[in-house]
Order: sequence, then C-alpha cells, then structure tokens
Amino acid sequence: MNTWLIRTEAPVPYPVSNTAMHRLADLRATGEIPDTLVLLEHPPVYTAGRRSDPSHVLWTEQKLRDAGAELHRVDRGGSVTFHGPGQLVGYPILDLGRRPDLAGYLNRMEEVIIRAAADLGIPLERDDAQAGVWSAGAKVCAIGVKLARWRVTLHGFGLNCNTDMSWFDAIVPCGLADRTVTSLSALAGRDVAVEDLTAPVARHFQDVFGCRLSEAPHDVAAMFASAAAPG
Repeated sequence: MNTWLIRTEAPVPYPVSNTAMHRLADLRATGEIPDTLVLLEHPPVYTAGRRSDPSHVLWTEQKLRDAGAELHRVDRGGSVTFHGPGQLVGYPILDLGRRPDLAGYLNRMEEVIIRAAADLGIPLERDDAQAGVWSAGAKVCAIGVKLARWRVTLHGFGLNCNTDMSWFDAIVPCGLADRTVTSLSALAGRDVAVEDLTAPVARHFQDVFGCRLSEAPHDVAAMFASAAAPG
C-alpha cells in the first residue's frame, strides 16, 4: 500500500502544521489522498490537550513568550507537552477504517520508535500504564492521537533526540508529576540529532504498518510551508 511521506527541512510553526494536518485528514477521509506520514520539527511550542489541567503549565504565558515559546490549546487528548528544536515530530494521517483499533495503533507507533532507537543502539520500552516510549521510567517519546471523522488519525508523536530538556521545566510533562523526561542524546551519552532518526523512523514505519513510503506531491507538501490548501 502506497503512503505519502512529507519531510520538511526548516522548522514549521505549529499553527501552520495544525491547519495542514487537519486539511490532510479531511482529504484522507474522503479518499482524495492516501495515508500520509509527516516528519518535521517545530519552533518552541507547548500544546495543551482539550481536557488538560491548567495547573500543569508552570510558567505564565508571558514568561513562555519571553522565553521564545508559544502555548496552543489543541483538540487531542492528553495534557501538556513540548515540541521544539531537536525533537522529531511525526504526524501520521492514517485511515483506520470503520472500526478503528486505537490501542493497536498506539502499540504500532510505539514499536516504530522502539525499533528506530534500537538501530542506534539505544534500548527503549513501553510502559504498561502510560502511552509513549520510555527508558527506566523517563519518557523519551510522547504520543497523542485524535480521530477525525471517527477514523482518520490526527496528531502523533514527539521524540526527544537532542532537545534542550530545560524547556520541560515550564510544564508538568503529559500531566505526570511523578515521572521525568529524557532524550536519546542523554541516554546514549552522545549527540543524537533529528536527522539520525528520520530514516530509521520512516523505514520501521513501513515495516510496522505494512506500507511503502513515497514522496508526497509538491502541492501537498507545500501545505507545511504555507497554510494554503493544495489547488
């Protein structure tokens, strides 16, 4: 099964990617495009899920702005998380069918990340109680999902590669006050860049989801450089 791949070179502002992601989900739901995987980075941004606890944002919005970050409230589940430079963000836009298996989908996304990190000699694991990918109780990759039209996936994962982890001081990550966060670089004891994970993630996404990735048409990929829909 053919699946489009969009990989941006420059960081994409969150509002642009959010608009484009929802537009792609609409197009996927009507069968106008195939499944699509978007891989990118964001400038510093905090996103809060629709039921997130405001107390999980520890800094004022003015302090966030002064630090060079934005805060956006979004339509996914989960609490507050951070996206920024040094973090590989993935937005799979997949049609899960009329009876979507969300647990199975999340399990497969976790498997993609675990396999990709293993390629670099970094062992990661699941947590029985929480979604995402972990190492010794510290979260390395956050995963969130919402279904558009009851079947198409929105949002996705944020994998800390060589992220500046001090950004997480502003929040209670994912609302888990008793957990910590870490990065692949910290675990490996060497610099692990986003570029080091892009190809492994794409390769294992193909294996785990049983698809073949091919470059998305230019007008579709351009949605992540502009908020305009493809004409």
